[in-house]
Amino acid sequence: MIPDPIGEAVAWVRDGGLLAYPTETVWGLGADAGADRALERLWRWKGRDASEPVAILVESLEDLDPLGFEVGRAAERLAAAFWPGPLTLVLNCGRRFAPGVARADGAVGVRCSAHPLAAAIARRLRAEGVGPITATSLNASGEEPARTRGAAGAACGTGDEEPRMLDVDQAESGGSEASTVLDVTGDELRVLRSGAIPAAKLESVLREIGAS
Repeated sequence: MIPDPIGEAVAWVRDGGLLAYPTETVWGLGADAGADRALERLWRWKGRDASEPVAILVESLEDLDPLGFEVGRAAERLAAAFWPGPLTLVLNCGRRFAPGVARADGAVGVRCSAHPLAAAIARRLRAEGVGPITATSLNASGEEPARTRGAAGAACGTGDEEPRMLDVDQAESGGSEASTVLDVTGDELRVLRSGAIPAAKLESVLREIGAS
């Protein structure tokens, strides 16, 4: 293992590379969300175009305001209940990211992972003025997300166009379902993808928000 694997990963992302990193659900695929070239590389590797937006990775709710996100009461309540954890919040955002990050109306998905390595990457990226990185799953289009270190390793390589694994011995993801995706941009909150958070637990918080 190299002496500073997080620093090496940040340098790789800064140079436009793709990074495979573990989360508490599946392995993620990170590219600098503000760099057109990095996102083009991500789409080529995944084998799809930029028509399906991807989320970004942050360390905490406090990261959102400097990035231009509109964080309302509902988003704050949901973050307090589920972050860090497997909930992706889709929020209105005034910042420009590379094509394929935001959807057509400018909204962007935000992921705050409970995995300590994912959090460490987000923290180091912010400290060094790089990123944020994408939080899409590590898989080619039509294939299952990488849920184990072995599957992640098989998807990675050493070429400039290939993802490189975060070089931390025995680093592993949680191996569960992907994150739940919730749209918080309108008056009515909408589940865009069911995932790792049990529906009953999510619905309980949504009822509390609706009643308050």
